[in-house]
Amino acid sequence: MELEADFDDEDVSSNNGLQELWPLGEIDPKRARFPCCIVWTPLPVVSWLAPYIGHVGICQEDGAVLDFAGSNLVSVDNFAYGSVARYLQLDRKKVWTMEDSKYFHFLYYAILIYFLSEESLLCCFPANLAAHVCERSYSHSEVGVAISWDDALQSGMRRFQHKYYNLFTCNCHSFVANCLNHLAYNGSVEWNVLNVAALVWFHGKWVDKMSVVRSFLPFLTVTCIGILMADWSFLVGMAAFSALLIGWFVFTVYCIKGLVC
Repeated sequence: MELEADFDDEDVSSNNGLQELWPLGEIDPKRARFPCCIVWTPLPVVSWLAPYIGHVGICQEDGAVLDFAGSNLVSVDNFAYGSVARYLQLDRKKVWTMEDSKYFHFLYYAILIYFLSEESLLCCFPANLAAHVCERSYSHSEVGVAISWDDALQSGMRRFQHKYYNLFTCNCHSFVANCLNHLAYNGSVEWNVLNVAALVWFHGKWVDKMSVVRSFLPFLTVTCIGILMADWSFLVGMAAFSALLIGWFVFTVYCIKGLVC
């Protein structure tokens, strides 16, 4: 029994040691290299009306961006809709710790992401079931495990290369969430379009000042023109649009399981 326990400890230790094998390069926006990052850029037209909506992707260890850009299409190193405007590097060794609850909702999750501090916790790359370092090993196995960061992304890519793109049910956020679930990032397999968006907006960094300008200038321009042409009722319409859009995702993600990828 003691020998078996030592063997299991070695398995977990060697699993955790995988994190040390691939040192990451520097983030280089000029070369579009963002190792182990979630990246974001504004969408044409949609972001003009709701600037919090954009296109997201997730990056390999070498910094190349993978993004679900259309039906049966996962782009590699060719980020759709322009250069990266906002990014968040996901440390393979440190993640945000929060209570894993089956019945959390979007606001609760967003508040936890914003306020809780970082503590040492590894992404889960198990060689076998006994080598899991996440709390929900069986759920992780059902979603699909990976032996490395890039392996998790490749698994997500293979799945989404056979899916149809739909802004409301299967989009780029769905792809990133699927990759995070393969990683059991933060010890959770409950990532979805809403908490991925919250993670990027609460903790993401702007690439430069021009990224801020190109993300918000069209929205401000459209808003000013709308107020001049339709008075303040235009703002009411935009607020209703945002409420309906957010309401759709909250309802479909947490109330109708399986409708949104």
